[in-house]
Amino acid sequence: MTGLLILTVALGVLAYWKRAELVRLRAVMTLFAPDRIVHNFSNMNELFHTTPVPRGAGPVSELPRGAPMSAPEGWEDWLARHAVTSIVVLENGAIVHESYLQGTGQDDLRVTWSVAKSWFSALFGVLVAEGHLESLDDEVVKYAPQLRGSAYDGASIRNVLNMASGVEFNEDYLDFWSDINRMGRVLAIGGSMDKFAMRLGGRMAPPGEKWQYVSIDTHVLGMVARGATGRAIPDLISERIVAPMGLESEPYYLTDIYGTAFVTGGLNMRTRDFARFGQMFLQEGFWNGRQIVPRDWALESTRPSAPTVPGELRYGYQWWIPETGPEGEFLARGVYGQYVYVNRPAGVVVAVTSADRQFREAGVFEDSLAMFRSLAAHLSE
Repeated sequence: MTGLLILTVALGVLAYWKRAELVRLRAVMTLFAPDRIVHNFSNMNELFHTTPVPRGAGPVSELPRGAPMSAPEGWEDWLARHAVTSIVVLENGAIVHESYLQGTGQDDLRVTWSVAKSWFSALFGVLVAEGHLESLDDEVVKYAPQLRGSAYDGASIRNVLNMASGVEFNEDYLDFWSDINRMGRVLAIGGSMDKFAMRLGGRMAPPGEKWQYVSIDTHVLGMVARGATGRAIPDLISERIVAPMGLESEPYYLTDIYGTAFVTGGLNMRTRDFARFGQMFLQEGFWNGRQIVPRDWALESTRPSAPTVPGELRYGYQWWIPETGPEGEFLARGVYGQYVYVNRPAGVVVAVTSADRQFREAGVFEDSLAMFRSLAAHLSE
């Protein structure tokens, strides 16, 4: 009886001591639950460690209002079918449509998921232009030596930018034991993202030979950027991208317990600021009266350069490029239906947030791409 009492007390003390980790673990387990997903995606700071990305003291950049667009055919059905929570459409830099659904609002700081990869690519281009990295063909271990002996040893920066690192990594969000979900649990219960990357030892192909979308690649790019500059990513992206852009509201990153930003998908911001980012890339890196991202990088990063399979969606430096379509059509894309679609020839940007639990089903992405193209064509009439 005494032993049982001691065990009960010990378990109680342990539960109290670990209560924050247990709360975050439960948050991960219920993050995408039907009755919680919309709220969670607008309130990630309630569930995880976070750090701000200062927007700076400058004025908010102008995002004028244009003539309201008329909805294309199938618009309302598409919004409902993909559980869209917000959408901002720009034509020639002006808002022609803006709506918030499912109880969300314009001030919500929505999680971008893998749209954050494209934001990080923009920062990476600035760091390359500033000379912090000598060459994209340098091996990542030159700047992140803690990766020596891991699956990343021998991979170049360009390989990793292209998602062609060759690292074996299971990205299946619906598999509890997948690498991507194990990474999420590391983020939630107090582990180190860097150590998680360092422990990856398997390869599915030699670096540069085969394309495979693996989110940990973007974290490794973060390790490279931190190693090259000696600075934290939130500070760097604040100074080089966010403050010069004149965003409406201060974004924030999810972090691990050590304060390391979750650059693969942890950036949270307003939807109109998603749209500003798309407009900056439509304008080849120019925004708010200045060249924020080098023009050469804005063009190179959004062209197909990864060894993707012919006939499938193509990839650049953390940007997606449709297999067919006009030059200058590309998009940032995140799980559960987050998009920043850019169509330079049409002068159209579409920023979308969603809580689409069917995002992995066949035809879902194609359906959304078709709507974005329909919007671009509709606005050009």
